[in-house]
Amino acid sequence: MPRLSLSDLYRIAVPEDPRLRPGGSSVAYVVVTADRESDDNRSEIWLAAPGAEPRPLTGGPRDSSPRWSPDGHSLAFLRPVDGKPQIHLLPMDGGEPRVLTAAPLGAGAAVWSPDGTGIAYGAPHGDPDPHAPVVADRLEYKADGAGLLRGLTTHLSVVDVATGQTRQLTSGDFHAGEPSWSPDGRKLAFAASMEPDRDLAVTGAVYSVDASGGEPERLTGAGVICTGAWWLGGRLLVAGYAGDPVGHTRLFSLGTDGLVEVETGLDRNVMVGAPGYPGAAPQLAGDDLIFCARDRGLTHLYRAPGEKIVGGDQVVSGVSAAEGGIAYVAATPYSAGEVYLAEWPAGRTGVPPGGGPAVSGATAPGVTRLTAYALPDVELFTPRSRTFTAPDGTAVEGFVLRDERLTEPGPLLLDVHGGPHNAWAPVFDGVHLYHQVLAARGWTVLTVNPRGSDGYGEAFYTAALGAWGIADTGDFLSPIDELVAEGLADPDRLAVTGYSYGGYISCWLPTRTGRFKAAVPGGCVSDLVSMAGTSDMGYFLKMYECGGDLASQSPMTHVARVTTPTLILHGENDDRCPVGQAEQWFAALRERGVPVRLVRYPGGSHLFILNGRPSHRVDYNERIVAWLEQWISVAGTTVSQD
Repeated sequence: MPRLSLSDLYRIAVPEDPRLRPGGSSVAYVVVTADRESDDNRSEIWLAAPGAEPRPLTGGPRDSSPRWSPDGHSLAFLRPVDGKPQIHLLPMDGGEPRVLTAAPLGAGAAVWSPDGTGIAYGAPHGDPDPHAPVVADRLEYKADGAGLLRGLTTHLSVVDVATGQTRQLTSGDFHAGEPSWSPDGRKLAFAASMEPDRDLAVTGAVYSVDASGGEPERLTGAGVICTGAWWLGGRLLVAGYAGDPVGHTRLFSLGTDGLVEVETGLDRNVMVGAPGYPGAAPQLAGDDLIFCARDRGLTHLYRAPGEKIVGGDQVVSGVSAAEGGIAYVAATPYSAGEVYLAEWPAGRTGVPPGGGPAVSGATAPGVTRLTAYALPDVELFTPRSRTFTAPDGTAVEGFVLRDERLTEPGPLLLDVHGGPHNAWAPVFDGVHLYHQVLAARGWTVLTVNPRGSDGYGEAFYTAALGAWGIADTGDFLSPIDELVAEGLADPDRLAVTGYSYGGYISCWLPTRTGRFKAAVPGGCVSDLVSMAGTSDMGYFLKMYECGGDLASQSPMTHVARVTTPTLILHGENDDRCPVGQAEQWFAALRERGVPVRLVRYPGGSHLFILNGRPSHRVDYNERIVAWLEQWISVAGTTVSQD
């Protein structure tokens, strides 16, 4: 069976945003693919059910955010009209979808009222002139992916399903978060930061606004930074931080005495879902509160107070509960994502089909896999979990991807994740395809979850605050030493790469050691001093992540030590790690005669390696492989024929 190639990017389909139909067992979900001809990402809405082949509900190419009406007779979804996403309604008894909204700058995902007569949504408001001067009084004047905001704010509206009449509920100098209807349909709750100096101190509270309009009422006080709110049954559930935003996201319930933390019994980060950070909003499955949390790099599904109901080697990236079941999307070592349907309440102990990992827990539900998106004609290497020991005795988990038939030490690539509070997981990675390609060519690919990574407890999560690079250097170098000592890696053929925080470390490690023969920082950070004033999150990084001491943690401070040939890959429109970071590192290495190349991707935001142009994502992978093979020979690596 052939190995994966980089061109397989165009064959990978990734399901996301599953929605279980009320009163039934069918699941609407989005399928995202890369279209070679248009050089764009295509999204369609599909329907899957037990015992039936999945089928498309919409034809794309940019359909998203399916949301069932309470009676299950209609499906709301987003589709562009004149380039702006608008809510459409698809009748499930037949007929074409009709456009429901006409938001001037586009509408957000539909949130149905309990009685199904109205839909709430968020939408940008303002009148931006692309040629007018950009005036800023606060630091929050731009955002990665959106660029310069030019005064745009996000506010809530409600549209009448029958008539299409729309009323705007909120306005003002703030951004309203995603709305959630109260059980009686009279109010909507949302999270927002309305403080005048919110750019200098992270804040957030939960507000309520009448469904007919009026001034928002603040529901939460100080002490918890609220980031999301959901009416679940008769109580309002809140996600947020207890104190400064430097630790785990937690769940709280709003009662008469204010916010009370929901007991989970877990020293784990609650994952509500975001690009690159898999998870889902908390919700009710029958009378049970279910939520996602990260455990050892894997995002799992739990029932409060902390019983794992979907575990194993799975990364859950979307959840939807309705009467009798839970639909979810999960990646496994064999697939970038599949749609599953779990019985709830649990009827029997289940195991996901297709050779996947077991669903853990004594009351684990029966599980049916509804889709089969794994490439059937490609053999994949499987990451193997390892526990390494850092110089100070800290246990650090890593994953080793290699052809286990190798009999001699070969080249090794250390790949560092972003965040720094993200994590690698031992599942198939449809973004970093070069992992599989390099393994097929005799490389060992090492991914490590150093201190600062998510899934290992809050003390580990916060262990690198104020000490980027300084605290975690040994977490990367010690695993390499162990693999060299075991005869798996050749000490003369080592390379390092990574993206975002991983791009930072890919600049930092060559200032600590000359053992790497090639480096490929992507979306890099080279100078925290300049980044603090140019990134859309620069002040946050300065005050909360790096503790104000920027120079000692900056690779630029130590650039004179670097001799490693370096390839820098960066999105042109990156506002999280601005392209100036790449320019500074490129100029500094070039001035010192270090072999260096800078590649800039036009239009690429910080997340372009996830959702940018397919041709750019393929190019990103191709250039990493080519640069490593240019500077590191794989000659001498032999494979057993057993």
